[in-house]
Amino acid sequence: MLKVGLTGGIGAGKSEVSRFLVEHGAVLIDADRIAREVVAPGTPGLAAVVAAFGEDVLTEDGTLDRPKLGSIVFADPDRLAVLNDIVHPLVGERSRALEEAAAEDAVVVHDVPLLTENGLAPLYDLVVVVDADPATQLDRLVRLRGMTEQDARARMAAQATREQRREIADVVVDNDVPLDELRRRVKEVWDELVRRARTE
Repeated sequence: MLKVGLTGGIGAGKSEVSRFLVEHGAVLIDADRIAREVVAPGTPGLAAVVAAFGEDVLTEDGTLDRPKLGSIVFADPDRLAVLNDIVHPLVGERSRALEEAAAEDAVVVHDVPLLTENGLAPLYDLVVVVDADPATQLDRLVRLRGMTEQDARARMAAQATREQRREIADVVVDNDVPLDELRRRVKEVWDELVRRARTE
């Protein structure tokens, strides 16, 4: 099994890269998706978040109001740390269970947005960083995700710098390119991952 850490700044295009890797046969463990699952209604995770942040972070139907919570934590590093202390251990536990269920010869890709920030690179055999110019990231967040420029800049500022991510990268996928070119680049990365998986 080859354990790959996949990361990139918000708006860099990591989701597209992970989607292409899955098309080639990767087993994807998506930390963001798991992070949503561990704070679903009725979970201990959601109860802990409400205990820390109050009932105001719930919608009328009892689900987590992610935009509201995001506006609180991304403006305050201490509050973000509180949220991370609740969610990260739960995500780690679920991720390990999914990895253990994968085939012995699998290429397991852990999609981890905060891999750099949390010093997680040593957990993986290889780290792939999806990289894009900050201006490209900002444009995508505003144009495609409907964020205000202020919110987008705050999210970007709360993450590691481009340089910090590149420092931990074994492979960098440049995503200031059209989708067809990105697809071609990801195929090259996949071929390299398969080659390494066979020699592990």
